[in-house]
Amino acid sequence: MIRKGPRTVVVTGASAGVGRASARLFGARGDAVALLARGEKGLEAAAEEVRVAGGRALPVPVDVADARQVEEAARRVEDELGPIDVWVNVAFSTVFAPVSQITPAEFRRITEVTYLGYVYGTKAALERMLPRDRGTVVQAGSALAYRAIPLQAGYCAAKHAVKGFTESLRCELLHDGSGVRVTMVQLPALNTPQFDWVLSRLPRRPQPVPPIYQPEIAARAIVFAADHPGRKEFWVGSMTAATLLANRLAPALIDRYLARTGYRSQQTQEPQRADRPANLWEPVDGGDGRDFGAHGRFDARAHSRSPQAWLSRHRRLAAVTVATGLAGAAWLSRHA
Repeated sequence: MIRKGPRTVVVTGASAGVGRASARLFGARGDAVALLARGEKGLEAAAEEVRVAGGRALPVPVDVADARQVEEAARRVEDELGPIDVWVNVAFSTVFAPVSQITPAEFRRITEVTYLGYVYGTKAALERMLPRDRGTVVQAGSALAYRAIPLQAGYCAAKHAVKGFTESLRCELLHDGSGVRVTMVQLPALNTPQFDWVLSRLPRRPQPVPPIYQPEIAARAIVFAADHPGRKEFWVGSMTAATLLANRLAPALIDRYLARTGYRSQQTQEPQRADRPANLWEPVDGGDGRDFGAHGRFDARAHSRSPQAWLSRHRRLAAVTVATGLAGAAWLSRHA
């Protein structure tokens, strides 16, 4: 797909983490970016980053768990920025705890934000894209959409649901011969602020399961997916690819492995802080709160590059390179 000029892009969860990094990258391309999120300070700071990068920015305070708010936001975006070309769903929330320690209300809230928020965003986009027969929806997914892990049951279930929803929608669009496209980007463990603000009942501070990647790697994959929506999905990070492949081959073995290592690998050695914020019900970067930015506290441990992600974006070039190398090796072996 060849990108033709600046576009109007909506990014949910744009006040921090992957959503913020993605909004900034779209802005650097000159796009008009609508930033949807709850936190006021993070939203305004993210909008300023988009403007500095070279794009137009429209911050819109929204709780994606409210379908009416999402629809009103979409209407405002088209009124102020123009027809929506790309809609990127990123917003989520979760609880770090065993299933037995998560309340029914908390499971409902996780589902409403992390799954239904994608449904509401996608439907708001389709309402506008289908009559025009063009547009792209990008779902920020996770390796956990395929392989669930302990202590994140609500999040894993929601990501599985997003995957199923997206696959159903893709089939419907193909059936209708629609020009609207939907794709999903399966992400690895990332250095985002979620590990400082999601509700946690773990005895020690939560962390991403290593290896950890910077959110800009995810942002590059999301922007690339928006330009190449013909692909069903993109895998980002070597561990994502390894996890998904291993789960296909030996799921029961992975169950036992995660039972043995999953608790330890998701916690640091630091005890949980008593004053730790939690954003499940209310944003922690609103009012007098601080701006958390795109990065979490793991900069020293996070990778800023991913060869696998590059290869995923450049599959044809990689295939040609491998084929050329094999042909060269064969020639040398015959003429040695």
